Amino acid sequence: MFRVVQDAQSNERWLEVALRGSQLLETPLLNKSSAFSEEERRELGLLGLLPPHVSTMDEQLARAYENYRHKTSDEERYIFLSSLQDRNETLFYRLLSEHIVEMTPIIYTPVVGLASQHYSHNFRRPRGLYIPFTHREEIAAMLRNVALPDVRAIVVTDGERILGLGDLGVGGMGIPIGKLALYSLCAGIDPATTLPIVLDLGTNNQELLADPLYLGWRHERVRGADYDSFIEAFVQAVMAVFPQALLQWEDFAKGNAARLLERYRDRLCTFNDDIQGTGAVTLAGLLAAMAATGQRLRDQRIVNYGAGSAAQGITEQIVAAMRSEGASFDEARAAIWLVDSKGLVHDGRSDLAEEPFKLTFARPAEQSLGWPVERQDRIGLAEVVTQVCPTVLIGTAAQPGAFSEAIVRTMAAHTPHPVIFPLSNPTSKCEAAPADLMNWSEGRALVATGSPFADVNYGERTIKIGQCNNVFIFPGVALGVLASGARRVSDEMFVAAARALSTFAPIRSDPNASLYPQLTAVRAVSRQVALAVGAEAQQAGLAPQTTPEELAQQVDATVWQPEYLPMRLREV
Repeated sequence: MFRVVQDAQSNERWLEVALRGSQLLETPLLNKSSAFSEEERRELGLLGLLPPHVSTMDEQLARAYENYRHKTSDEERYIFLSSLQDRNETLFYRLLSEHIVEMTPIIYTPVVGLASQHYSHNFRRPRGLYIPFTHREEIAAMLRNVALPDVRAIVVTDGERILGLGDLGVGGMGIPIGKLALYSLCAGIDPATTLPIVLDLGTNNQELLADPLYLGWRHERVRGADYDSFIEAFVQAVMAVFPQALLQWEDFAKGNAARLLERYRDRLCTFNDDIQGTGAVTLAGLLAAMAATGQRLRDQRIVNYGAGSAAQGITEQIVAAMRSEGASFDEARAAIWLVDSKGLVHDGRSDLAEEPFKLTFARPAEQSLGWPVERQDRIGLAEVVTQVCPTVLIGTAAQPGAFSEAIVRTMAAHTPHPVIFPLSNPTSKCEAAPADLMNWSEGRALVATGSPFADVNYGERTIKIGQCNNVFIFPGVALGVLASGARRVSDEMFVAAARALSTFAPIRSDPNASLYPQLTAVRAVSRQVALAVGAEAQQAGLAPQTTPEELAQQVDATVWQPEYLPMRLREV
């Protein structure tokens, strides 16, 4: 369809295209709309198809932003931006980059959750690939139907556990679309090489099944052997059709997320952002908190409220970092307490047989025998905090208000700088509001959240609340993998990414600042994350060896910029 050409003498770059006329205007990656030059309009068959004025991109940006500001709700803003992406992707990404702080929450969390819930009602134009269970024998053929065959980055979901909202069926497509938009916005992954996919295995959401406008397969969710064989067929098809692609698993239910990652991580280049990305970005915040308070991570007492995929990733990354500080695995494991929907995870519980992660980190049952509780199999968060006196409290259970005033005050009574991360999103699922956490801890807490929150005024201080946002990790990881030519993605690559991100923490130089950088710095962060990931891949023998200078050149050469290139008709 098109290719980038660069003159060796002048370094001039242009696009050679095989499309003309209305086909160009209907191709989002090529459409410049009113910015096509007079010469391009003549050569490419566009005369008369556009208003006569040739716009600059700045003029187009002003028009687009004016229209955006006229929208009266976040959902309308999301729809506007999605429609712009479907018309003119270059302008879409340039607009996002100009207003990244304002618009990132619109195209991803928290607004993408609402958009995913209403996906079938707001549907306008298909994007990506929809693979239903009913077509399980034709997956490779469907992959070959994509318009741009040079696919290097895939994000896939089965829609079963969308954010903290649960089973949204085919509506889960909003998540891979949003994730890949962040790949391009935040790390410069060329959108021409990305592919969002939803695997439609049915839904158990009765509201969706009863909705006459629902666009997915109207069937209860496929489970068991049929589910596994479908995933196997999908992976084999991806390996056959797109052998160079990086595959990211996204928003799979906790019963599938970890086991699919373990099953396929050594067969293709793949990772799970809910597990590894969440773990790395959380670890980065903890490392920043340790740097700000002069402590070591290995000396902390950590309570994870929630024991699903996110908690698994966080726990495993923390253990890896503690071990790098000299702790043994057993010492690191002994510093962590898990609390799930049934209370403290300990080895006296009879419901952990099918939960390898929980079994690994279950506390010895005898440790809690002397605690004043009615039932040993139902030891709640409040009692765990009272008995453990944690220095770090992390929430991933999607239980709003779970970090109560009593719990926070109990924690703050035993540590001068309680580190509290209510990470569940969207905002409606957050375990506590930052303003409350500051009030209950007398302004001593170090807080990061999963969704964006405003600054907190406490006394005469204005405290910046950092967002523990995976966007600081997964785009840079993808850039590092693609630029270095890594064959696999290891946990150590995510630890390297976390350490790179932690160096950007403003709190290192200002105690009132955030544990995470501003979104405006995300491109610089992604570049450093990519360099760290590429270097770790090389050290582990997972990527071809280069010098650091050559790796930097490869990273920079991989980055795509949202700019219009001159366009010429390809000669036949």
